Amino acid sequence: MGQFEVYSSFPGNFTLISNRFLEDYMPKANGEFVKIYLYLLGRCQSGKAKMELSSIADTFNCTETDILRALRYWKESGIMDVSFDQAGNVTKVRFAVPESKLPAYETKPSAPAVSRNKLQDLKGREEVRQLLFIAEQYLGRTLTPTDVETLLYLYDEVHISAELLEYLIEYCVSKGSPSMAYIRKVGLSWAQQKITTVSQAKEETNLYNKNYFTILRAFGISNRNPLDKEIQYMNLWLNQYGFTLDIITEACSRTVLSTGKASFSYADSILESWFKKGVRHLSDIDSLDMNYQQKKAEKAKARPKAPAAGSKNKFNNFHQRNYNMAELEKQLLGK
Repeated sequence: MGQFEVYSSFPGNFTLISNRFLEDYMPKANGEFVKIYLYLLGRCQSGKAKMELSSIADTFNCTETDILRALRYWKESGIMDVSFDQAGNVTKVRFAVPESKLPAYETKPSAPAVSRNKLQDLKGREEVRQLLFIAEQYLGRTLTPTDVETLLYLYDEVHISAELLEYLIEYCVSKGSPSMAYIRKVGLSWAQQKITTVSQAKEETNLYNKNYFTILRAFGISNRNPLDKEIQYMNLWLNQYGFTLDIITEACSRTVLSTGKASFSYADSILESWFKKGVRHLSDIDSLDMNYQQKKAEKAKARPKAPAAGSKNKFNNFHQRNYNMAELEKQLLGK
């Protein structure tokens, strides 16, 4: 893979780490992903840097695929913009200050989501206190000031009801994505889709659940819910790669045929390859298969032909002579 540009919008010749990153993003991220994020951020401290996946992989003693997983994770989190060319190669990585990457509802990038006075007023409401208590129970931790600000922003500015916020938190936690950044992302998405009730939200989330179970059935898995790691893979295929179910199920079928089992990592290697090659329809996969078979046939023709197999009798390697057995017998008897 070739070089790609990495640059940030941070000022000065130093590495600036946002408090929001430290509070919302870092605690829930894979440690290797955090290291790669900080490494790339430090390398582009002057504004821009030219890098290669292979050099980053060598630095961390991992594979290029591991680096790509980290880039896609941060892109999905909303604090990194990663661009790919048609072949699936990385062409650009851009960092953005988490506080400045605000949703469309906010008018001033530098302004807090909710004013201090408003925060105090909201915290005095019984409904809000109950909401924050329930949020801590679902998340299994004490809410940070940023957590509280985010939830109250969704409640007061985006006008998501307390009941719907409770379901939103429950839903995100059940998916294995309890970060406040993800909760805010899903909440804003629901608001844009005009989802205002729990029943509407359940109808929307059931669509995702149906997709999960369709993929599980393609693996031959039934009578159980998907595991957290499996959900992460399926979200990657559905959301990050943007594949339709027919393409995903095709990869699942090929996985079972090749390995004899339901291997999400093996299916991911197939889908990642298709993603890099620009697959968008089943017909694209057919074209790839045809090209593969053609190249395979061309290689077979190019191989030198093996010499024809001779007789299994090793004495056939010697020159054969014709003898007159009657004449030989007379000569022997005459001695």
